[in-house]
Amino acid sequence: MNTAYLGLGSNLGNRRQHLAEAVRRLHTRPALQVVKVSSVYESSPVGVTAQPDFLNLVVQVETPHTPHELLAECLRMETDLGRVRRERWGPRTIDIDLLLYGDAKIDDESLAVLHPRMRERSFVLVPLAEIAPGLKLDGKTIGELAAALGEDGLRKLGPLDWVEKQ
Repeated sequence: MNTAYLGLGSNLGNRRQHLAEAVRRLHTRPALQVVKVSSVYESSPVGVTAQPDFLNLVVQVETPHTPHELLAECLRMETDLGRVRRERWGPRTIDIDLLLYGDAKIDDESLAVLHPRMRERSFVLVPLAEIAPGLKLDGKTIGELAAALGEDGLRKLGPLDWVEKQ
């Protein structure tokens, strides 16, 4: 089994419900096990700013999937949950990004792991630090990186209610 961290975000419709359904579906996939789920954080949009605020969280999963197989699962799930890709950084019902996959470093036409902008984004580092503060990245812990970046307008909304299916 491999440990991976996924960043989830939603800014359309019932954002919290979209996050809860995505976590539940991740957990019920045959080759995925949700291990930890961060609190939910609200953040302003990045890139295209004329859109609703996002709810974000980070999930730790265990999987036998390769990074590319895990990405394919995430993309299928986004489509199943109503994501329509109209513009880069535009509004979405759900966004599932593969942030980290073990110690893998991948940069090809379909996947970049470490996620290329995660070091710049408090809405990624702060929830990641909540569930994996001692995880090392670039010689520093995620907790240290998150503290250095600061909370940058994040609003912690508390835990996500999701129903774990056995």
